[in-house]
Amino acid sequence: MDDMQGDVQAVLDRLIESGAERGLQVAVYRNGEQVVEAVAGVADAETGRLVTASTPFFATSTGKGVTATVVHVLAERGVLDYDTPIVELWPEFGAHGKEGATLQHALTHSTGVPGLPVATQPEDFLDWDGMCALIADAEPWWEPGTATGYHAQTFGWIVGEIVRRVTGKRISQVLHDEVAGPLGVADELFFGVPPTEMSRLARLEDPVPAASGDEQPPALPSPGAPDGWVWAPPATAPVAAFGNRADLLAADIPATGTMTARAVARMYAALMHDVDGVRLISESRLREATALAVEGVDAVFSFPVQRGLGYAVGGLGGVFEGPAVFGMPGSGGTAAFADRASGTAVAVLKNRNTIGDFTTMHQVSAAVAKRL
Repeated sequence: MDDMQGDVQAVLDRLIESGAERGLQVAVYRNGEQVVEAVAGVADAETGRLVTASTPFFATSTGKGVTATVVHVLAERGVLDYDTPIVELWPEFGAHGKEGATLQHALTHSTGVPGLPVATQPEDFLDWDGMCALIADAEPWWEPGTATGYHAQTFGWIVGEIVRRVTGKRISQVLHDEVAGPLGVADELFFGVPPTEMSRLARLEDPVPAASGDEQPPALPSPGAPDGWVWAPPATAPVAAFGNRADLLAADIPATGTMTARAVARMYAALMHDVDGVRLISESRLREATALAVEGVDAVFSFPVQRGLGYAVGGLGGVFEGPAVFGMPGSGGTAAFADRASGTAVAVLKNRNTIGDFTTMHQVSAAVAKRL
């Protein structure tokens, strides 16, 4: 344990020196105590602003683990129940045969509404009520509960609207009040980022220059989708330009999140242990939330999956594997996860948007595991 900080820092320094990464941030908690806080590189290549431990990073689907945590805190307080039909809180969601969908289905990507119209634009994401109305009236790709398929973007509005309906508050406010505030990281863990905090954020960059002009990536195939619908509209692909837009960063899009490594690692630590007097949920709630809820072949991406209630379970790849591991990766190579067996929470954030490449996370994880 004494050398974990040095080992992790050495990994980050090598990645920056090699040019593989631009800016990196890692935090590790063990049994409720922070044992690693490591940074390297620059947050903004244009200005040379350095990464610090307080630099927030846009982290795409790593934010889904934060969204799930908000739900579990509310469930712990008796505000929500996983078996509650969504229509009891949000009647409009039952359109076109979705009346059987429950909160558990939403958390396990099983509601059958994993995509959006192919023509959807980033500006549409700024209209919370409009996006929720669109999703509520969507035809399901499968009967809710009969399959699991990754809801890459719709997860956030479905779960977020359930939270809003039951609390009367935006999910960003509930995150602040129930999770980030009590943990002392209200200025480091966001859905919608306040305008006053924008200048602190890391700037994302793509490893290869993004397409110029009006070019967009093609729509990827979406098996089972209704005509004109895809799992992710081309204009909303999570390239750096998307993740650097101030209007999108300021909006509540809780399929994504903006955070520091120490904030999200602290959150995962507080799911498992008392952290400076705060534990977010009970041990029994933790076991329920992180137990295997669904497994099989993902109906959207056709790869094997294991899912708990809002978290990937069983491991994110690399050295942390097994039934006690839960968390969420992000498409750009970020990740935050915890291992109940060792009491360890790890967060790896970066601003080079290496879509689908988790080499950095694996190297950091190996350095952490070696010292456990």
